[in-house]
Amino acid sequence: MRILHKYLIIDFLIMFLMTLSLFTFVMSIGVVIKAIDLLAKGISLDIILQVFIYNMPYVMMFSIPMSTLTTALLLVGRLSMDGEITAMKASGLSIWQITSPIIVFSIILSFICVYLNSDLAPKSHFARRTTLTHVKSADPIHLLEEGHFIRDFPGLSIYIGGKDENNVKDIVMYEFGPHGVKQCIRAETGRLKMEEEQNALVVDLYEVRIDQPDENNPLDPSKTQSIKAQHIVKKLNFSELFNEKKIKKKVADMTLMELIHVIHDIKKHFPYLSEKERVRERLVMVVEANGRIVLSLSCFAFTLLGIPLGMKSRRRESSIGIGISLLLVIIFYFFIIIAEALVDYPAFRPDLISWIPVLCYELIGFVMIRRLN
Repeated sequence: MRILHKYLIIDFLIMFLMTLSLFTFVMSIGVVIKAIDLLAKGISLDIILQVFIYNMPYVMMFSIPMSTLTTALLLVGRLSMDGEITAMKASGLSIWQITSPIIVFSIILSFICVYLNSDLAPKSHFARRTTLTHVKSADPIHLLEEGHFIRDFPGLSIYIGGKDENNVKDIVMYEFGPHGVKQCIRAETGRLKMEEEQNALVVDLYEVRIDQPDENNPLDPSKTQSIKAQHIVKKLNFSELFNEKKIKKKVADMTLMELIHVIHDIKKHFPYLSEKERVRERLVMVVEANGRIVLSLSCFAFTLLGIPLGMKSRRRESSIGIGISLLLVIIFYFFIIIAEALVDYPAFRPDLISWIPVLCYELIGFVMIRRLN
């Protein structure tokens, strides 16, 4: 039994490292293209290598589960095709005994992924974004990313709904004073331009509404004054931004413990948001936290499902195994995408939707193995 398990573990490990290298390389093509773009702009090779290395843990969040599933399909499929599993069963071994080292290895990979997804990947993602932010200081317009609250500027929080080169739309800008929100500026469209002499980014805003809370009662919406304007100009000072040397974390940059801390006290961390926006921001973080845990557990779930599928497929060809694994992975990630898309609809419980595939895969895999046994 010991020799058999050693044989399976060595085969599984070799095949896993090969598939991991393949999937990691394929998923890193976008980073390679980005690196080439940075190199063309004259960025040093040292910084480009830093960006590439920082991106690796984030890529491996997805490549490790995919590699685990593919390896289980290919290895068990080969053993089944060669008649080795039949021989083992004829010797009195059950399917559970035969595949136990593969299952144990998948559990170890799940624990590794828990650390990777909860701590290492978000820290690396933040380090990568920090490096790119300082690189982009030569072209600061790229700092204003669409679809996110940008809190890098002292005393400001900016949201851009859409961006096409220097043209932006659906802009929301919060200005903070010592007592909270000083004013909220909303604009339908805008245009960005850089003033290099003043080290400032000028934002021309059109179709503007400015909401100014009362200084004595900032939380009373009935006392908020609203002003409309066709056009106003705002200047964002980049010298203050880079002198401060502090880039605030986004949801993807937070470790799991940081996410849990913010979720438990969302009002303290986002006092300037309305109650509706605060609920949405909290749900985004809850979905993110659940998604990371689900991705970690997917190694075990994929293995449990890949073992019986590999035995049933009875095919040696690697293309068949990779095709089946890709289909199962697409279905798995489809539920995670749905969960992220439903953050505006809390009644649908998007925080629980991402758990559906991992639980179904484990249940189906367990039942199939039991029947084959």
